[in-house]
Amino acid sequence: MRIPRLRAGLAVALLVIAGAITGCDSLKTTDTPGVSTGADNPFELSGSASASATGPTGPRTGVADTTMTAENSDGGAIDKLSMNAMADMQEYWTSRYSENFPGVFAPVSRFISWDATAPKQQSIDFCRSNTAGQVNAAYCTVDPSIGWDRGVLLPELVKKFGPMSVVMVLAHEYGHSVQAQADLNGASTPSVVREQQGDCLAGVFLRYVAEGNSRHFTLNTTDGMNGVLGAAIAVRDREPGASKDEHGTAFERVTAIQMGYTDGAQTCKSITRKELQQRRGTLPASYQPGEQTGQLAVDRASLDLVAQALAKNFPLGRAPAYDYGGVTTGCSNVTTTQQVSYCPSSDTIGADIAALAKRARGGDDSEILSSLVAGDYNAFVVFASRYMLALQNDRKLALTGADTAGLRTACLSGAFTTRLSLPESQLRLSADDLDEAVSGLLSDGLAASDVNGNVVTSGFVRLEAFRTGVLDGDTACLTTYR
Repeated sequence: MRIPRLRAGLAVALLVIAGAITGCDSLKTTDTPGVSTGADNPFELSGSASASATGPTGPRTGVADTTMTAENSDGGAIDKLSMNAMADMQEYWTSRYSENFPGVFAPVSRFISWDATAPKQQSIDFCRSNTAGQVNAAYCTVDPSIGWDRGVLLPELVKKFGPMSVVMVLAHEYGHSVQAQADLNGASTPSVVREQQGDCLAGVFLRYVAEGNSRHFTLNTTDGMNGVLGAAIAVRDREPGASKDEHGTAFERVTAIQMGYTDGAQTCKSITRKELQQRRGTLPASYQPGEQTGQLAVDRASLDLVAQALAKNFPLGRAPAYDYGGVTTGCSNVTTTQQVSYCPSSDTIGADIAALAKRARGGDDSEILSSLVAGDYNAFVVFASRYMLALQNDRKLALTGADTAGLRTACLSGAFTTRLSLPESQLRLSADDLDEAVSGLLSDGLAASDVNGNVVTSGFVRLEAFRTGVLDGDTACLTTYR
């Protein structure tokens, strides 16, 4: 939450992996106690070897590598991983392209690998630019070709998010080839629309993998998909709306991947300037002057402001009490959640202010890739989620069940988040607050937990619930998660 003016605003700092390569698309580029997989998981699949919550994820064992090769390859594990992904994408789009798009599909036939750490005199050119220092992956319209940095970017993705994050990144780039051949856009189409389509088409391919149909890869709906989404968050735009090469916020990138994953290639065709504007609605898409430097302190005064906004937007028959001395203890038949908790018997929200403030500080923004987005709204959305349990208690709804009360809580927290974007709101969202919330929902899911802190294992499902609230409002929350 930020304070750029008299009214408080909300947001976070973003990470850029690398600058654009001229003429090319660049990528800015097990169940545990208290965790449920979700009885009505929309990402559970039916396929020849369908993904499960705890099934394998990553490269298949005992499957021969593709014979396809990349120029300038070192023959190492990263290039083998990348080329196996290219082979499976070629197989998928060759067989499925005509089901959704006009014309005959021409597979990408040129692939280029480079090492961003190589000195300039030893570096190769990709898309008419030297690759020295280019920590990037891209589709080049000039050749056409797809290239990637095997020295820094892809190894870092594997290290932080697993090998399927590399598959997602390259599926995004391959999606640009599909997009170009399908002639989805004109010369005036904004880059963010093109990139949203690329993310969506990547989601389409990931669904194919998760259904068990990929020759070289498998993908489960928990840690596998969580890694994919973590990478999408890590390669979000640093400053929303500021670049001509805009790719979208973490919330928008995750949304586009989910659209393709759940609804297929037809929905990717529907992503246009108009559709994106409608989806954004009143949600801020760029920083206002001063918003990048101000954060609302996570203290009692700011929590009082959030509490007032909650009461105004979601009035209850009886307002809950607030205890800022720490989380509630001694609440009968309830397991206390840390940082902030709700006790239904006393109708009290208890907050550990120091722990919430630490949550807002987040991780290390100096990392090359991180899905941990620092910022005040990472803390405030968790605080708001406990109020949403009080709301459910007021309406005589069950407060237990990760896939019912927990997801309903995430959804209602999303609905509240959108209310903060309205012009009349005294607390105002700024460009990155949604990303702060998304980061927390993926990392520990506390804002998607029931009264006992139980959460569904799938970050995809948790984020889908929050997104439903953001885009469709509280009525959708109460009808969808019952």
